[in-house]
Parts: sequence; structure tokens; C-alpha cells
Amino acid sequence: MDTYFSIKNLDQCTYDHSAMKTIEEGTEDIGLLGMDPGLEPYKEHFNYRIRRYIDQKKLIEKYEGSVEEFAQGYLKFGFNREEGGLVYREWAPAAQEAQVIGDFNGWNGSNHRMEKNQFGVWSIKIPDCGGSPAIPHNSKVKFRFKHGDGIWVDRIPAWIRFAVPDPTRFAAPYDGVFWDPPPSERYQFKYPRPIKPKAPRIYEAHVGMSSSEPRINSYREFADNVLPRIRSNNYNTVQLMAVMEHSYYGSFGYHVTNFFAVSSRSGTPDDLKYLIDKAHGMGLCVLMDVVHSHASNNVTDGLNGFDVGQSSQESYFHTGDRGYHKLWDSRLFNYSNWEVLRFLLSNLRFWMEEFKFDGFRFDGVTSMLYHHHGINMAFTGNYYEYFSEKTDVDAVVYLMLANFLIHSILPDATVIAEDVSGMPGLCRPVYEGGVGFGYRLAMAIPDKWIDYLKNKTDSEWSMNEIASTLTNRRYSEKCVSYAESHDQSIVGDKTIAFLLMDKEMYSSMSCLADTSPIIDRGIALHKMIHFITMALGGEGYLNFMGNEFGHPEWIDFPREGNGWSYQQCRRQWNLVDTDHLRYKFMNAFDRAMNLLEDRFSFLSSTKQIVSSTNEEDKVIVFERGDLVFVFNFHPENTYEGYKVGCDLPGKYKVALDSDAWDFGGHGRVGHDAEHFTCPEGIPGVPETNFNNRPNSFQVLSPAHTSVVYYKVEERPEETDNRKVDQALVADAMAKEENVHTDNSAYIELKTVEQPASAGEPDVSPTNIEELEADNIRRGT
Repeated sequence: MDTYFSIKNLDQCTYDHSAMKTIEEGTEDIGLLGMDPGLEPYKEHFNYRIRRYIDQKKLIEKYEGSVEEFAQGYLKFGFNREEGGLVYREWAPAAQEAQVIGDFNGWNGSNHRMEKNQFGVWSIKIPDCGGSPAIPHNSKVKFRFKHGDGIWVDRIPAWIRFAVPDPTRFAAPYDGVFWDPPPSERYQFKYPRPIKPKAPRIYEAHVGMSSSEPRINSYREFADNVLPRIRSNNYNTVQLMAVMEHSYYGSFGYHVTNFFAVSSRSGTPDDLKYLIDKAHGMGLCVLMDVVHSHASNNVTDGLNGFDVGQSSQESYFHTGDRGYHKLWDSRLFNYSNWEVLRFLLSNLRFWMEEFKFDGFRFDGVTSMLYHHHGINMAFTGNYYEYFSEKTDVDAVVYLMLANFLIHSILPDATVIAEDVSGMPGLCRPVYEGGVGFGYRLAMAIPDKWIDYLKNKTDSEWSMNEIASTLTNRRYSEKCVSYAESHDQSIVGDKTIAFLLMDKEMYSSMSCLADTSPIIDRGIALHKMIHFITMALGGEGYLNFMGNEFGHPEWIDFPREGNGWSYQQCRRQWNLVDTDHLRYKFMNAFDRAMNLLEDRFSFLSSTKQIVSSTNEEDKVIVFERGDLVFVFNFHPENTYEGYKVGCDLPGKYKVALDSDAWDFGGHGRVGHDAEHFTCPEGIPGVPETNFNNRPNSFQVLSPAHTSVVYYKVEERPEETDNRKVDQALVADAMAKEENVHTDNSAYIELKTVEQPASAGEPDVSPTNIEELEADNIRRGT
């Protein structure tokens, strides 16, 4: 069966601040509703949340000057230098008395009592001593307060910028650290932010587990040893996990305890700045995995320690069940609270201004959007699921403010939502009535691959279902696709490579012996799954650290059950660096498919057409930009002279071939072959064409192989001769069938693209080294 899909133009989700006036002057004309008439029944819901957003923004502007000024709370709260001393401020309305304690006063706060204003903010100014700060740089501090029961408790300041545990005690709680190095010791950024890429090719990384040794890696080691690998594989963006301080290492960084502090396991704030600056120097944008969906339940060293039973309006969190996530065992923010908004918005600005992050991936957005947090909820796509009393409008308004702020500070910021629900408008600008994200993660894709690899034989794979899953995204809302989640790497689950090859990876990965059928199939499908996910699944692509070369085994963070071992909490780079092991083939293909996208920019193309999903042949054919992709998932059948449809007439050659020797394949496809198109049917009448395409050419399609073809620039005389031949054929067919050619019938099918540039490169393995050398010469 052949199936035809098309995706229309994706409008640019850019921020036009002049357009904000439209939404702030009235809500009658909601751009989002004009784009999707199916949303019209929910106009009142959109009106309500837009009014809430406008009202909140105007209140902030009235009392704080602007959202941007409001988001500079880190210059007021916590510890800040003011003339003649240090000023410390903390919002703790439930406190009856408060003191600041630390190494500087022997942990006795009797001489450093704080005063409380009408808004519940405690403050104290500590004069300098002999021209030096009374609190020395890198010394420990805490906030001590007495709550309503008359009990004194010690807590880490909410706005602290560094926190460390006692290294002499096992599982010791954290202490806040006053971080204010002298000017001569502060890291100075050397490189500007890179230009935002047309499409993000994201390398998701966890710094702590990036060492090849069984230990926690440092920011500087990651910068020096891992960033070059990322750049070598032609990624243009790094997404850093677990940056915000989290006392439990095994949480993967998602149970944050200190929101303004870098994770001290991997180094200091200046070490992280070194990493980001070095990435910028390599042309890599850096995104931060930000967690504003919940907070650690820890009391002693987390934000939860400020909750002593007070009302929700005097707390960072909701009270009762609304303030607790039962699956995550964590606290949930009260997004309607003024000081919570200040705290979270300032957190975003802090990381962007202080550390030069280029954007964010917001974690747990589905949990934020709905009162049910997505728990036991199977989203069907019915719009009522998104716009009802189940929607947490407070959280939606916060996310709208957050996206407005981010793009006000950095218009070219990349902001990604981790949302499994598919809420319409999530990735449209705020001025259209959207939530403002630039991308959402295509979270259904890895689930589909897990299902296929665990539950279906090769013969049961459905080409139509694969293509439908990969293309199932909203018109004009961009997605970042990924084949496998970092969660699949955790102990108890398996990566795609491990699902495909399992125990054979321990004994059959050597090139010094013939490959086994399991390894041969596994490497072939590993390449195809990741490539088709990239090419068809979205407008950006993400890969988790190590999956590019099929990292074996699982991630098991140190815990009591494994004797607190780091053995499985690392990345074995030696596997891909060892020349006689087959891991190098998957890595080489990952590098090549990123290079292909870099040269042809197919992810940012508005032209995406799936022309064939043949269930019997197990072949998927589609176009992205002017490239033609042919994926043969059949485990045995190789097709000679296989006919594939295309848009543009001319001569095509191989751009990338997963079966090439350099990628661990069998070298069955000739890279020097030239494929000339033949016209199909009547130009402009898709129903007379081949698979709704006006032209076709024939290829060799080996089993378990993906091949990409690009259009070669022809000499003028060749092009003229071809146009004459095609005109004669079309004229003959029109006369024979007496069918009137109507070009308007083809307008929906074709999106105008730039013509293929002269001498577009062959990205097959024989030319990879030459192209990468050219990249270096060009400084890219």
C-alpha cells in the first residue's frame, strides 16, 4: 500500500514585540484561532488565559517597572554587594524571627538578626570589616529562622549560588556557600554567542557521568574532552542536564534543591562558565535543562525547607494534595504567587545573563499544564482534554511570561517544551495566544520504537504506522525528534542498541571476526532508526550522550543496591575509539547524517512529503527539501530498479548510504551511479503521477538500508534537452487522454524551495573527510 503525506509551511515562531500590543489591547482577534478553526469552540478559554496573562504582566509593570526588571530578583535577594557591605534578603513570611549564620560568625546568629518588612521579606546589612567583606568568599552560610511552633530551623538560602555537602561525612546534607570571588579570579567570557542554527541538532549530555572512568566528571574535563567529540560529530547545540544543584545524584538532576546554584559535584560556577564559553568558541549553542515543574521534597537542603505549614500564599508551594506530586515525591509550585513568579523568572534570567546559556529545555511541562499532571491520562487529541477546568491556567500564564521574558532578553533563544500531551498552541508565540515555546519534544517517537523492538518481529513492522508516528505533529508547531530517551538508559530498561544486540555486544563487536547476524541486523537498524527519526520526525533532532555509537549496557547511579558504585555511571568512550570495534561504524554514520543536514538544511525545509509507505516491500520513500530518502526495512529483500517518486526532474546521485563500508555495511550501493528522472503523468495533475510525484527514477534498495539522493546541478544544455523531452511526453499524454492540464491542482503539493546550488557535495563516506576539512577551513 502506498500512502501520501504532506506537511504545509511552518511559520517562523519568532517574537515580534510590536505584535504584543495587539494581544494587550484586546483579545477578540486571537491569531491561534485563525490558524486552527477547530479551536473556535474554546475561544472563551483562550480569552480567559490571555486576560490573566495581560493582567499579571500589567501588575508587574505597575509595581516592578517591567517583566525584565522583575526578573532581576537575584540582584536584590540572596547575598549582594551594596555600598559598604553585604545585604542579605530572604522571603520567608512564615518566620517569626530570623538570623544569618555561618562560618563568619561561628554559626551564632545572635549578633546578626534580620528585620522583616510588610511583604514577608527579611533583610540585614553586614558592614565590611577593614575594607573586606565580613563574609569571606567560599565560606558556608545558612538562614536560621523561628516558625510558629517556636522552633528554630536552619535552611540553605533560597537564592544561594553555590552549595556543597560536608566531604568528611557520608550522605551529608548540603550547606550554602557565599560565592563572590575577587575580580581577578572571576571567569571572563572570551567568545560571543554563536548564531542560532536554522535547525537545532542537539547533543544531550550529563556532565557528571561523561567520564570514561567510574567517577564524577568535572565541567572542565567535559569541556576539554567531550565537547570536541560533540563538535566532531557535527552537532550544533549542547543540552546540559543536571546543572541546577540536586542533593540526590540518582535523580538525574530533576529533584532540584538549589535553583540558583550549579551542581558542585562537577565544579564551581566559574568552571561551568569555562565549559559554556568553550562551547561557544566551537560554534555550539548551549541549552540548559531547567526544572520549574517541581522541586525536591528535601527539607534540610531544599526549597521545601521554607514550608513550615503556612498558607499557600506565604509559601513557594501549594498546600495539601495540590502541592505534592505523588509519582515524583516532590513539591509543586504555586504559580499565582508574586514571589514565586519573581523567583522562577529571575532564575531564567540569572542562567542566561550570568552563564550565557542560549536557551532552555523545560522539563515536565505536561505536569505543569494540567491539574492532573498527566497522571493516568491518555491524551487522544480531543481538544477538550487541553482546554477545560483541568487546565492549570496559573502555570500556563507563568510559561507565557517565561517565554516572553526569555525572548526579550535573547530574541534568538531556543526554548523547548517537554510535553507529551500535544497541547495546541504550546509552540506558537504569546502574541498569537500561544504559550510561546519554539519547539516541543516529539515524545511519542521513542515509545513507538520501544514497542516495535520489544514486541514486533521485522515482518510485523508497519511502514504506514512508522511514517504516521514520525509525521504526527501540529501544523506550524515545531518538534525536536529523538529516537530514544535518556530514561531508556537507566537500569531496568535498555537503549536501542542493547534492545537490538543485547549480550552479543559483549562478544561480537570485533572487526577481526565475521559479524554475526544479530550484530549485522542491529547496527543496520540502529542507523536506520536514528536517521529516519531525524529526517522525518521534526524540525530539530536530539541524541543522548553515547547513543550515537550504540553505548552498551545501562546507567546505574551509585546507590546502596550496587554498593555505591560508579562503574555503570559513566560513558565508555574507549569503545568508539578502539579501531577494531564496530561501535565506530555507528558513530561514523551519526557524524555523516549530521553533516548531511548541515549541508542541505533539510530539517528547516518547509517541504516534507511522504510519497510511499509500501507494506509489502517494507519501504518508505519521502522528500525533505530537495533530498529523496529511501528506507528499506525489509530484513531480506533487495530491490533492483526500484522506482521512487520525486518532485524535481534531473540527475540524482547518492548523498548518504547507510550500507557503505565505512558505516559497517556491505557496500552494495554504487555511489558513482547517476540516476536520471522520467516524467510521470501530466505535470500539475498529481492523480496521474507516480505516487503523486511528477517525476521518478530507479535505484538499488538493499535490505535494511537507507539511501539519500540529491539533485546534481546539470549543464545548461542537458537541462534544456530534458525540458524539451518532458514537454513532448506531457503533450503526447494530454492529447492521448484528452485531459486538460491544470497547474492549480499541484499547488497544494509543492512548496517553493531554493533550487539546488551548483556542485552540492556528495556526503557519502568517501567524501566525509574532505567535507570536514572544509568545515575546519571555514571555521564551522
